[in-house]
Amino acid sequence: MSYTVKIKEEISTHDCTKSELIAELSGYIRNNGTVQKEKVIMTTENKMVVNRIKESIHSIYNREIQVDSISNVNFSKRELFQITIENEPHHILQDLGLLDKENHYLKTVPNYIVGANEEIRSYLRGAFLATGSINDPKTSSYHMELLVLHPKEAVFIQKLLNIFELNAKILNREKGYMIYMKEAEKISDFLKIIGATKAVLYFEDVRIYRDQKNKTNRLNNMEQANMDKVIQTATYQLEDIQVIEENDGVMLLDEKVKEVLEYRKKYPEASLKELAEIISLETGKSITKSGLNHRLRKIKDLAESFKKMKKQNQ
Repeated sequence: MSYTVKIKEEISTHDCTKSELIAELSGYIRNNGTVQKEKVIMTTENKMVVNRIKESIHSIYNREIQVDSISNVNFSKRELFQITIENEPHHILQDLGLLDKENHYLKTVPNYIVGANEEIRSYLRGAFLATGSINDPKTSSYHMELLVLHPKEAVFIQKLLNIFELNAKILNREKGYMIYMKEAEKISDFLKIIGATKAVLYFEDVRIYRDQKNKTNRLNNMEQANMDKVIQTATYQLEDIQVIEENDGVMLLDEKVKEVLEYRKKYPEASLKELAEIISLETGKSITKSGLNHRLRKIKDLAESFKKMKKQNQ
């Protein structure tokens, strides 16, 4: 079962007042209903959504709806249900804000449908039940979308989402308009808004795990990069020491620098900090990382002098 299906099944059991159910039905039918002369037709693969619509219409309007299993042309293994409201459904559509009193289709939702925050949440819940989807947070990217047919409805839903500061955006698609969010925190907030409590807990658990894993990977990469840098630096220093020794130049160094030279050879993989601590511990003479670096610089300068002389003699 997909994450989206689980969300829809959870919010299909959400307790609502009558006004909230009206807003939810309005959001659902407006985004998943085909209004014909004497009936309204909707389709869904989710049996619990079917039950939600059926129970809501019965409780508010005392009307029964027809549910049929039809052929699924979307290459899905899930059964496809067709929900039909027949026998002059116009007064229901008028009450839900889809038709005016003359039965003309309303392109924008009347204010009374979404007059309060809870009704706004319910309208968004209905729209999500109709046409929404959210990637499982275990996948490579966070993504929530609602695909609607009409531009005014797309702008309206975006406006409702952004009342809650969700930073929803719209893209024009071949088959409609996609309202989407890609920020994990905003998607989590959206789930809270539509009442998907269990889905939120799952989403947050996975998000925390992913964030921690990414943090660990970044630290490991940083540690590896630092180790590579230490090894590279030590390699250059050992090469300088080799040049000095090949030219019998060790005697040109003072005793403190000779000591550092020997310790670098003895501990070739130690960082400057580690090497300074080792020298301080083993000799009883304190040396800082800065002081160590200064002596290694003298080794480098001497090696460069030998390299320059060799080049001039060639």
